[in-house]
Amino acid sequence: MSAPSFKSFPPSFSSFPELEPGPSKPKEEPKKKEKKERREKEKESTKGSKDRKHHDKDKDRKHSRRETDEDSGSRKHKSKKHKHRDREPDYSKDLKQDNYNPSYQDSQSLLDGKPLFFSDGRGDALNVTYGSIHAGDVPKYYPVARGRKVMGLPALTAIHKGHHSIVLDVGSGRRKTQGLTDSSSRHLLQAPPKRRLIPVPGGTDKSQEVDGFIRISSRKPRSGDPSYRAITEGKHDSDSSSASSPSGSEDEGSSSDDSDTVPETSLQATLRSLGERVASDPSSIPTWLSLLSHTLSTIPTSSKNATKARSEISVSILSKALKGHPTNTRSRSLRLKYLQAGSELWTEEQTRTEWEEALKYGGNEIWLDWLDWRIRRVERDLDGIVESAKRAYAVLGMDEMTRLRVFWRVAVAFSDAGYTERAMAAFQAQAELTYHQSSSLRFQTEESKLDALEEFWDSETTRIGEPEAKGWAAWFDSGKPEPITFPPSRKAEHDISHMDPYIRWSAQELQDDKISLLPRRTVDEDEGSDPYSTILFSDIRPLLFSLTSVQARRAFRIIWLSFLGLNIPGFVNSLSETPTETSDDRWASKHLNSEAFFQAIFPSLSSVRRITGDSELGVLIGREPEYCSVFGPVKNSRFDVLKPLDIIGKTGWTVWDKRDVEGVDEDIVREVFRMCRFQQDETEWDDLMLAFETAVNPKNAVKKSKTALAKSPDSLPRWAAHARIERIRGRFDDTRKVYQNVLSSTPSPSSYSTIWWDWAELEWLSNNPDAALQVILRSSGTHGTGGIVILRAKRHMDDLINQIPTSQWKDREGWIKLRALLELLSSSIRGALSYLDTALLSLSPGSTSHESLTIAVLLFVYYDGVVLKDPIPPSLLRERAEQAIGLYPNNTIVLGFFLESQKGERVWGRMRALLGEHDVHDISKEKGVARRIADVWIAGWEKDRWEAEIERTRNGLSNAVLHER
Repeated sequence: MSAPSFKSFPPSFSSFPELEPGPSKPKEEPKKKEKKERREKEKESTKGSKDRKHHDKDKDRKHSRRETDEDSGSRKHKSKKHKHRDREPDYSKDLKQDNYNPSYQDSQSLLDGKPLFFSDGRGDALNVTYGSIHAGDVPKYYPVARGRKVMGLPALTAIHKGHHSIVLDVGSGRRKTQGLTDSSSRHLLQAPPKRRLIPVPGGTDKSQEVDGFIRISSRKPRSGDPSYRAITEGKHDSDSSSASSPSGSEDEGSSSDDSDTVPETSLQATLRSLGERVASDPSSIPTWLSLLSHTLSTIPTSSKNATKARSEISVSILSKALKGHPTNTRSRSLRLKYLQAGSELWTEEQTRTEWEEALKYGGNEIWLDWLDWRIRRVERDLDGIVESAKRAYAVLGMDEMTRLRVFWRVAVAFSDAGYTERAMAAFQAQAELTYHQSSSLRFQTEESKLDALEEFWDSETTRIGEPEAKGWAAWFDSGKPEPITFPPSRKAEHDISHMDPYIRWSAQELQDDKISLLPRRTVDEDEGSDPYSTILFSDIRPLLFSLTSVQARRAFRIIWLSFLGLNIPGFVNSLSETPTETSDDRWASKHLNSEAFFQAIFPSLSSVRRITGDSELGVLIGREPEYCSVFGPVKNSRFDVLKPLDIIGKTGWTVWDKRDVEGVDEDIVREVFRMCRFQQDETEWDDLMLAFETAVNPKNAVKKSKTALAKSPDSLPRWAAHARIERIRGRFDDTRKVYQNVLSSTPSPSSYSTIWWDWAELEWLSNNPDAALQVILRSSGTHGTGGIVILRAKRHMDDLINQIPTSQWKDREGWIKLRALLELLSSSIRGALSYLDTALLSLSPGSTSHESLTIAVLLFVYYDGVVLKDPIPPSLLRERAEQAIGLYPNNTIVLGFFLESQKGERVWGRMRALLGEHDVHDISKEKGVARRIADVWIAGWEKDRWEAEIERTRNGLSNAVLHER
């Protein structure tokens, strides 16, 4: 009995028996089998023919002819069969054929219905490592369906195949998708937005919301035919409205037109607002600069012809600004930007005319900018630079500080041009004229002094900077003796073995500039010496002048140290009356050229991590971020804020360390420290010398400090310097002995606050709060323990602080820090910060005293929370660091505290705002050289972020070049 058949129950494949293929199934064609067997025989015969020896020539000839015929036939067949592999496959045609192929449809149904995967039985550890999987175990992709699909990704189609890669995309097109690195993609990313998403007004919603949902209907609602009354009423209303308002249609059209127009962007609104402000107040220089900055932001610096376009826009806006108000013509910032932009468009004659017009309005800064422009143009070689300096001297008159800045520029120009000996000769002669002038020449004219100095120069006697030099005054007062011996000239030993002659010559010149700094004598018998290394007095005489003020004398020797490669933080800005507008930092960059400094600001390739996460049992685990020290190689602050032997942070960050003195000629620097003195007791100059010796060799620094103490054993500043050297060396017990011996037998006047603070800080950071408290009580003249003693000490310190004048702000700051530390040890960190905040309110923001006390506040929080590990909220340091970096963005000490507060936050937006090119008001900010270099170092401060910040760093350096930094 056969089973009943029901249409409602479809048959199952499992109900059918597995039968042998019957005659209904087509068998494999015999031709295909024959071709396959013949192909295998051909391979075996070809392989065997290589080792077979032929004896009969006739047979070999017939056999080879027959094999040739067969091979040619097979090659023809193969060429026809595989001809499509030589060109790009037409996927669209194959896709149409596969749609009618049942086997392809079955395979697609299997791919769509079942999850396909590979089972890794070997257990390769590289399969769970970040990056590509191991090539020997599991392939990256497995193509199916004639290479158009990838197993496991049925929805994607291969649109492009390279040598070792495959590109997948939705669809079956043959066009390759554009990557982020393509030029078209970069243009789209750089293009400004063209459309905006405009919110729809509340009363114009087409979809009504019902119970929190919007009903979607697939059918379009039909409205019934209107009644006769509705038609007549609508017609009557339209006629009456048109009769009463003839312009109604025009208004309606205009309103519809207004709704279709693209509204203005935020940049357009800002430009319109700035234009209105400029029109109402044309004398506002910041508004003009803001308008210029926002207008230039529409043209990227990397676009085509960006320099010319930006220059044209700048000239147009700045010319209006200069003519907008009479007071604007004396604005240095407007005038300088106008000349800088115009130099890209004007002819040489027109540029010279504009500069002469700018010089008519006067101002020392304009004259220095003009000299910078003349040095960049280099007319008539070095003689043209000297003539420009002489003209600036004549205009500046007796302004010694500005004359020093002119002298500095010319000396650096000589050195950069390769005439280092001429620059050093100018410094030597100026030092002899300033510090070793004979008393008998003091009241003579300037020309008479220079004539006498020329006689000393021509005598070939040892000069300042050379070993065993005694000075011009000693030679003049001793009867002008003839020198018996001459100092030997140092010659560089070239050990460069490069094949390229130009590279070898350049390297030799660099070595000569570093080693052969001092000029040669005319009596030198070295035939191979450079003739330009011998400097006559006539080569440097136009640059020399007398320095009479104490400020100018102190500044000149620091300028010489800067020229030799030592960085004195903040000194550059102290020479100008307007530190924010000065450009002297471009001439104080000798310390940036050392190899050690380049290695410090740029991370090495070995320290850059490319893998930022690990995998454990298939779970991705992020690595702990690694940071460098927050106090980096760039050191900048206001002058006198950071003293030579001050110690910052737990790593002992000082003004100079081993890296800062690398490549500096130690012998010349020591001679400068020895000979450039004009007073008997110069503790600041001696502290600078001891700081240099400490960076070179701390043991020698201790010896020199003891020698100075033997000459003046009652000098408290010298004892304080000696104690700091011992502290830098890590000899804390020796440091305590110095403090105990000096302060135990000496009363404590108000000027002793610095050394008392050093002792209390040492005990506090050594985690001895009781010892620190006793030191503070002893400084106030009180002894004992208890609340009454502490209150008496606080009152005594408050009285001292009120009695010290603001001019002695360093002594006053010492007592303020002692008072704050007493508050911290007796109560809490919040009480100490409250007292310090009150002290900050009494100082004017931006002053040297305010900046120094701001650093002291940050140090309190940093020492207590980071060094001593006391439990304090991280917001205490973060909030104060953000406020301080806004006030003093160029201070790298404040920058270090800001970086410390950002550790672990993982909010790189604050760092990006810090490294950006615009301030909070979206105005382009011009950064100094030190800040630009600090930005480069910050990009690699977190070790796994360097590659992500390379492009931003490159753009920052490009902007620095545009601003001539």
